[in-house]
Amino acid sequence: MNTLAAAWAWLTSAAHWSGPGGVWQRLGEHLYLTVVCLALSCAIALPVALVLGHLGRGGALAINISNAGRAVPTFAVLVLLLLTPIGGYGDWPTIIALVLFAVPPLLTNAYVGMRGVDPEVVRAARGMGMTGSQLLRRVEAPLALPLILTGVRIAAVQLVATATLAALIGGGGLGRIITAGFNLADTPQVVAGAVLVAVFALLVEAVFEAVQKFGPRWARGGAG
Repeated sequence: MNTLAAAWAWLTSAAHWSGPGGVWQRLGEHLYLTVVCLALSCAIALPVALVLGHLGRGGALAINISNAGRAVPTFAVLVLLLLTPIGGYGDWPTIIALVLFAVPPLLTNAYVGMRGVDPEVVRAARGMGMTGSQLLRRVEAPLALPLILTGVRIAAVQLVATATLAALIGGGGLGRIITAGFNLADTPQVVAGAVLVAVFALLVEAVFEAVQKFGPRWARGGAG
């Protein structure tokens, strides 16, 4: 039996999906880690990008700083965090490393989206007497939403792929299937784990694409 056939046999075995350490449990852990990190990344990056994009100042510096962080491998950040007092607090080293990894695409896309709003529309809104906060909330942010959602989609897919690193420090997620396969010298299990991560990432990509294409008007960049 070749490796691909053996990996398929592993994936189609009910014994590997249920119970402690089964695929469903690892998938739930992976989803939880992805959602938490994405939420924290959005809470950090999007307000900064929206405000800087509205003001038109400081955005280039913020983007360059965040992109410089991408030059440092996430695994290296994770190892450094393990050597600090944070390393003893469960999933927090992984969460912090993943959040730092997800911030750049969120910040960049949101800022570019804000700066790409038609200046004529902005001037018209100001001429109608809108305040700065009203302009941001009612005009600029809705028009920038397609690019903002693109950044969220990119960050989400990257997080699904990179969250496998949690397994290297004893965390949960689909990465545990891969590391267990390495420990057992079980190549089909390694391949099966990699396929699960790839399929999960593709599903996340498909969900965001569907929201942007078929979702409510606000998710497609409408102002109302």
